[in-house]
Amino acid sequence: WQLLTELLHHDPATPELGAVLAPDGSTVALGPLLAGIEAGLRSGGFGRPLPTLDPPADPLLAVTITEALGTSFLLAQGSDHNATALGPGGCWDDVENLQNYTLRGPPSPVPDPVAIGAMDGAVLGARLARGPLPVAELLRGYYGTGNGSEVGRPPSSYRRRNFGALAGQGRLEKEVAAVLELLRTLSPTSELLRDVGTQGVVAVAHRAAREFSERYVECPAIMPRCLWGARPYRGTPAPLQPPLGSVFLHHTLEPSRPCQTFGACARAMREMQRFHQDTRGWDDIGYSFVVGSDGYLYEGRGWHWVGAHTKGYNTQGFGVGIVGDFTATLPDPDTLALVRDELLPCAVRFGHIRPDFILRGHRQLVHTDCPGNALFEEIQSWPGFQ
Repeated sequence: WQLLTELLHHDPATPELGAVLAPDGSTVALGPLLAGIEAGLRSGGFGRPLPTLDPPADPLLAVTITEALGTSFLLAQGSDHNATALGPGGCWDDVENLQNYTLRGPPSPVPDPVAIGAMDGAVLGARLARGPLPVAELLRGYYGTGNGSEVGRPPSSYRRRNFGALAGQGRLEKEVAAVLELLRTLSPTSELLRDVGTQGVVAVAHRAAREFSERYVECPAIMPRCLWGARPYRGTPAPLQPPLGSVFLHHTLEPSRPCQTFGACARAMREMQRFHQDTRGWDDIGYSFVVGSDGYLYEGRGWHWVGAHTKGYNTQGFGVGIVGDFTATLPDPDTLALVRDELLPCAVRFGHIRPDFILRGHRQLVHTDCPGNALFEEIQSWPGFQ
């Protein structure tokens, strides 16, 4: 109880407190997670019943995300400078011996761990509202144990899809507007809304729901370099000039088996980086991004730096590698969908690649079997393939 009290102590000056690293590799704020679990239990008949809110608002979404989301966008709107309403992400100090988590930029009321904890709290709260389940069992089943023995990925890797199904952009917008009207009746939050009329609330709710959905629901999660334990870049990276016109798809070949847990994928990233730096003499891991079969993207050179993935074409496009050997077999359908239906459309939306981008397999540009016969045949039906 002392540990939980310390973790849940909210101090706006240090919003990174109260975040834990889950076995699936996601950094989760405990406040909204446990609030969602409590709301789910109470709506399922355990403990005191939930209050009826006026104006009507969903208590589960109110305690997990809509109050924080509405407040964050109100504060950003009223700021004199370009304040952000979402993010940032952060880094753990030592991937092998975690102690401290630090945000990578000026904090908003909804940094990434709060957004992730809120989505998890809403999903788990909705599950508990349907019937009893011991909380420890619920959490173990949701996040996985992280020991590499699981078959398939843990349910937490589907949080974006499941939260989107629970509270799509339309419902999220309505709930943010409802909770802002509720805050108008409470002190001290009533001061925030003193000069904001009903139409202003609707506009804030629309923007908040749209930007939250774009960032946390429709686009894939990217594990930053600091989380998988990347070595430093050697030398000075060359900047890319986005938007780029191409995406080049690869398979890693080694490791040959898809990685299905965060621990396995992080080890694969470190092994590939060591091979690329120490054996091939490159400045860094060659790929722009690597796709695991655990439901996550892993940052290599990222969006901003020239990679070493497709000789002669590195400045013209991003190199995306999928962990595994796909000569005879395909990645699982969810991994294919992550690249085809989430990564590529989001890269267009945020200006990293052009809307008329060209998708190619590595073998079309370099003498190689990459990305494997099975995967190369698959991508010929994807948008942008030439």
